[in-house]
Amino acid sequence: MPAPVTPDSLRLMPTSELVELFSELDAPSLEAMNGDYSSELLRQPTATATVLGRVGVNRPLWRWRSKGFRPVDARTGRGYNSFHVGARIVQRYPMQTRLGPSRFDGRPAYHLLYPAFRSACGAIGMVDELRVAADGVFLGIGTWGFSDAQRHVPLPFLLLDTGASYLGDIGTPRRGWVASPRVMPSLRKPLTSTLPKELA
Repeated sequence: MPAPVTPDSLRLMPTSELVELFSELDAPSLEAMNGDYSSELLRQPTATATVLGRVGVNRPLWRWRSKGFRPVDARTGRGYNSFHVGARIVQRYPMQTRLGPSRFDGRPAYHLLYPAFRSACGAIGMVDELRVAADGVFLGIGTWGFSDAQRHVPLPFLLLDTGASYLGDIGTPRRGWVASPRVMPSLRKPLTSTLPKELA
């Protein structure tokens, strides 16, 4: 019988194992993702990705705190990221949420679509995917980039349901924006062909 997945076991896994586990998990429902979820980066695929992650979300006075989500209608939701900035909590980087095929295996995943809003994350084409690793534990795979190869480099993170309430909407959706196959595609070739060499 496989060992249960826990936050600590996820923190110890290399990216290749996290991606393999992700392929075995199921997506949460849109309705279930409603609240504020504590967040942290997991082990990244390369030294460069590790440094960029730390600079992006774990600077001394700018520490990633959470992601928040709420359903909007039967097909879509919205959300945000929050950060500790000194003693304040600041919300940034809104996203649209919806279910769709995973970039990595074509199976359903809960997508966080940043290009639906104007922000730095939207400008670089960031899209996250979430699946349920255990009760209240969510494994996320982030992606961003301007080429197909860049957008298939997996950047894992962990979310935990702490029971906290959604902090509120931020940002204005881009008028007329729709999720295109470029934003939310399914992978049409083996995953190992697009991973960095050390993960293949």
